[in-house]
Amino acid sequence: MSTYAYARVSSRDQNLSRQTAAFLQFGVEKNRIFYDKKSGKDFDRTGYKRLMKRLKEGDLLVISSIDRLGRNYDQIIAEWAHITNDVGADILVLDMPILDTRAKADTLVGKFISDVVLQVLSFVAQNERENIKARQAEGIRVAKLNGVKFGRPNKQYSEEFLSIADDYIHDRLTSDAAAKRLGLSRGNFYYHIRKIKSLCHSDSNEF
Repeated sequence: MSTYAYARVSSRDQNLSRQTAAFLQFGVEKNRIFYDKKSGKDFDRTGYKRLMKRLKEGDLLVISSIDRLGRNYDQIIAEWAHITNDVGADILVLDMPILDTRAKADTLVGKFISDVVLQVLSFVAQNERENIKARQAEGIRVAKLNGVKFGRPNKQYSEEFLSIADDYIHDRLTSDAAAKRLGLSRGNFYYHIRKIKSLCHSDSNEF
């Protein structure tokens, strides 16, 4: 049996160090950690495809949280079933230990609870993604009404990055929390906030 791990962030301006550190602490060998810097809207990702070629029956796949596997509710459920049933590998979600298929033989009740939790968390992951899109769209709409000119910021930063930055600017997130979500140091986070504001060419806090 081999243990593998999969880490993902949504864009190239985010880093994978936090997820990697958690996997190394768990005991996953560095050469068995697979990475992607790509949206989780589907499973057409280079690192994930390489992982699936390696994953065999009896192996364990470790992920830090369910939304690192993907963002689409139906696809997460289908991929989870493929890995555990078709491939015959196990999955462990570090931030939700109840999602550990190695315990599937314990009781039917335990398996039922695990399945329910998986479906709830998958739904939450997709719902949060849709909320991010809605907040970003509303932020852009309000910004345009206030005369903010867009262009380069949307090309340079992901929707997720802009949404978290918007939450910080409007005091819905602290700088520490925002930087943590993006995998950035506080100084690097402030740098990007200043860059976004300068690119917007406006004194308004809306963007």
